[in-house]
Amino acid sequence: MLKRLGHALTVFAVVTAIGAHWVVLQSVAWTTMLAVNLRTGSLSEAVGRTFDGEHPCALCKQIAKGKQAEKKSEFTPELKKLEFSFTPGIFTFIPPSHYYELEAPDASLDALAHAPPVPPPRTSLG
Repeated sequence: MLKRLGHALTVFAVVTAIGAHWVVLQSVAWTTMLAVNLRTGSLSEAVGRTFDGEHPCALCKQIAKGKQAEKKSEFTPELKKLEFSFTPGIFTFIPPSHYYELEAPDASLDALAHAPPVPPPRTSLG
């Protein structure tokens, strides 16, 4: 139960953060307007009146105000010019004072032809 509530709250937060709540509210407003307009006219008249933008309902007006207020309050970052000073570095290669020379591994086929010194372990089916 608590896990489902957490998932529902997460989905709600993501939907709100990306602005999809305006799409949901606008869909509800258009559906309501279409139903109201169908009571007074034909389907083509109702669709035209709903989506022409000249006859917004109260919910459509509130959605427009909310979107406008959200756009005004959005954060606009100030871009500042970054200045970097270039100072050339001096590269000096200093070899190590001592080192160890490693032998190359024996890659001949003779090393691979010998059987292992111990027989392989047996698996128990036990």
